[in-house]
Amino acid sequence: MKSMSPIAWWRFELLFSDWRLFGKAFLVTLAVSGLSLALALILGMIFGLLSRSKYRVFRIIARVYVELFQNIPLVIIAFFMFNALPYANIMLSTMTIGALGIGLYHGAYISEVVRAGIESIPQGQFEAANSQGFSYFSTMIHIILPQTITIILPPLTNQAVNLIKNTSVLAMISGGDLMYRANSWAASGSSSYAPALIVTGALYFIVCYPLATAARAYEKHIINAGLVTAATEDAIVAVTDSE
Repeated sequence: MKSMSPIAWWRFELLFSDWRLFGKAFLVTLAVSGLSLALALILGMIFGLLSRSKYRVFRIIARVYVELFQNIPLVIIAFFMFNALPYANIMLSTMTIGALGIGLYHGAYISEVVRAGIESIPQGQFEAANSQGFSYFSTMIHIILPQTITIILPPLTNQAVNLIKNTSVLAMISGGDLMYRANSWAASGSSSYAPALIVTGALYFIVCYPLATAARAYEKHIINAGLVTAATEDAIVAVTDSE
């Protein structure tokens, strides 16, 4: 007689026999993560720069974007794209919804990281560049951003980890991701939720833990090398702590 334990070995054997289903879902999760991260980085850089513009209208646009997406749950964004947009004859695939929704959401947080990173650069560098005839754009590209990227890489990596974990929201719209596959597979008859969720959690861990560890190691490196102070790094990280 089979054991009815939620973690009985036969349940894991059943899951491993369907490893292709979970492998495909894992690839979907990685694809959505990559696409949404690319969009989030682009939006974050653009709006981070706009937030430091000398033109007030650009600063207002950046602030509206950040406040809007930081104060709306990600699941509402996903549901809006999945359930509301079709009434406007806008039909998007679940992967597109994932890439756009998660990208827009995390772009707001990355924008704040970029803004905080720029503000951590001494004002004297802006003034020196201006005295040498550099335009605002040239100052940012050649002087400020190279230093900013060094400083903000750890919190950016942490944002990437959060983004990967947030792809699980696609399970709510049948997105074919890991979380959706785990739940639908377990509900298909065996009710083996524990093995499905354990394996799914392990796959997320395999992706996220090395990134988080690398971020901590790099943060220690730049602090020890004197490239940034611990207080500055903590201040930048604090920008996204509200997520």
